[in-house]
Amino acid sequence: MEKSYFAHETAVIDEGCVIGEGTKIWHFSHIMSGCHIGGHCNIGQNVVVSPEVTLGNNVKVQNNVSIYTGVICEDDVFLGPSMVFTNVINPRSGVNRRGQYIPTLVKKGASIGANATIVCGITIGEYAFIGAGAVVTKNVKPYALVIGNPARFAGWMSEFGHKLKFNDEGIAICPESNQRYQIENDEVKKID
Repeated sequence: MEKSYFAHETAVIDEGCVIGEGTKIWHFSHIMSGCHIGGHCNIGQNVVVSPEVTLGNNVKVQNNVSIYTGVICEDDVFLGPSMVFTNVINPRSGVNRRGQYIPTLVKKGASIGANATIVCGITIGEYAFIGAGAVVTKNVKPYALVIGNPARFAGWMSEFGHKLKFNDEGIAICPESNQRYQIENDEVKKID
């Protein structure tokens, strides 16, 4: 049976993976057993996808990313160059913590910048934006922008990746898409 995805000849794909149609896996990447990768994903060079990881459709994984067991990325997630997830809160070389992995969920449309670190056990909300180099240790609200180490709230982002400016009525308009957003009780939602 002909595969419906592309894998560079240097990529290693273990048995038992499910890889969706139109996905591309590039040089020196390793997709480990039991992974579920959706359709039309792009897995860059030198990426490690550990066993049992789930990536939705249209996930973009840039070069040198490590996605460890316990991570779930929903559709349309962007993982920037050299960002990394963790899956154990208290790692020690001499202590085997397999079976104690703590799950991390990245919701639809979220973007994680280059060299960011995502500490396990959190949820990154829909269309959240994690700045380059951020160290995220807590849940991130939908549409929130967080930056720094440790990551701190720095504003709200549109689905097209623009910082939102809310008027006195709590309404903001994305300058690219003209989508409208409302802020109420420190929560943002799209209203169009």
